Amino acid sequence: MKKLDQTQTPLFDALMEYVNNNTIPFHVPGHKKGVGMAKKFLDFVGKNVLSMDVTVFQQVDSLHKPTGPIKYAQELAAQAFGADATFFSIHGTSGAIQAMILSVMGENEKIIVPRNIHKSVTSGIILSGAIPVYMQPEIDKNIGVALNVTPETVERTLREHPDAKAVLIINPTYYGVSTDMAKIAEIVHEYGAILMVDEAHGPHLKFNEKLPISAMEAGADICAQSTHKIIGSMTQSSMLHVKGDRIDINRVKQVMSLLQTTSPSYILLASLDVARMQMATEGRELLDKTIELAEYARREINNIKGLYCFGEEIVGRDGAYDFDPTKVTITAKGLGISGHQLEKILAERYYIQPELSDMYNVLCVFSIGDTKEKVDYLLRALREISDELYDENIEIAKPIDIPEIPEQVVSPRYAFGCSTVSLPLRESIGQISAEFLMAYPPGIPVLCPGERITLEIIEYVNKMKEANLSIQGTEDPEVNYIKIVNDRQVLNVIA
Repeated sequence: MKKLDQTQTPLFDALMEYVNNNTIPFHVPGHKKGVGMAKKFLDFVGKNVLSMDVTVFQQVDSLHKPTGPIKYAQELAAQAFGADATFFSIHGTSGAIQAMILSVMGENEKIIVPRNIHKSVTSGIILSGAIPVYMQPEIDKNIGVALNVTPETVERTLREHPDAKAVLIINPTYYGVSTDMAKIAEIVHEYGAILMVDEAHGPHLKFNEKLPISAMEAGADICAQSTHKIIGSMTQSSMLHVKGDRIDINRVKQVMSLLQTTSPSYILLASLDVARMQMATEGRELLDKTIELAEYARREINNIKGLYCFGEEIVGRDGAYDFDPTKVTITAKGLGISGHQLEKILAERYYIQPELSDMYNVLCVFSIGDTKEKVDYLLRALREISDELYDENIEIAKPIDIPEIPEQVVSPRYAFGCSTVSLPLRESIGQISAEFLMAYPPGIPVLCPGERITLEIIEYVNKMKEANLSIQGTEDPEVNYIKIVNDRQVLNVIA
């Protein structure tokens, strides 16, 4: 394929032509270029963005059967990101990940995944009927977060499950830790399996050599990216990239069409088009500035008493082959407070909102939209908090060890869809869970649908509750009850 002109933005241009021609809309949406929009919303948003909120017609193309500007915009993206084909997703990376899994996996086929997968991966597994085989990522107990899986872990798991159809890897993790993607790609393909990558937090990797290698460059077959993270598209807009050697691109196209709305937001689609252009033409320079700002923040934070911000020193440990410096993880345990407490102080006192917090840490995601002025304000806030709270005699809480991965009795799909009953946690030991139990930190599910509930898991959950940490996954928001499989046929077989 010839080299395309990455300065072009075909979809955005088509929308601008529609707007500039003062086209009269007798089509949905009903607000008709903002004229029918509620005044307080219109006054804030303005008419510009609403004037390009259109529906499917020839001039702006169809996401489900692109032949014009959307088709060309996706071709430009594929070339920019190093793929054979790229699909725009307006239902986020969660939807793109589900499509990725459904495009490859079928009923009862094995997929090898890290235990710290995003819930969208498990959703894809449930929808496809695939059988997960879990790998435990390495964990850094000092900062209380999961790192990544090693190539050795991947190879050992494939050796134990040579019939696995695919392996899914996270690159990088939420906290910016990457594994040796090129080595893993080589191992996975040697076993005849397909390599999928959840690259939600790495849409920028391709555009600066100071960053870890991107999935497509490393040899992945298919990967989903959150284009709205780090680089400049709008929330809920993402991309799915495919290499055609081992993946049926037409199958991916069908699955994406199956899952996505027939009324896509052209505002989101246009933001993907323009974000790709910006990265392809200015990405290196913009990311140089982002990395420089993040490293400046990291150095300054490490000079504040009671705080720690890990960086390149983590590289070389098991599960940490490389590191994305745009992820700034502030460890607060030296101040005698949790990450949740630090987030609360930053948000309520300083109106600074981090990306997330956990037992020890607050994560700040740096991007092309950050400025030194805003970073200096964050640093000033952190210094004030340290001056107020730091005490060299503070006793630091010890991390709680994660239970072993429990026995998988039935598939996640079966457990999710079968008859269930809700039991108090303390009475559920030995039963088969129909729900998740996920604890933060480090964001690894301790229990997935279809797995046996153990005393160790219940004790772990109770310890996490006592530490006022976040436990999620059950229908019961207080996590006092859990749904279990109540299918007599299954229970009689496994009794």
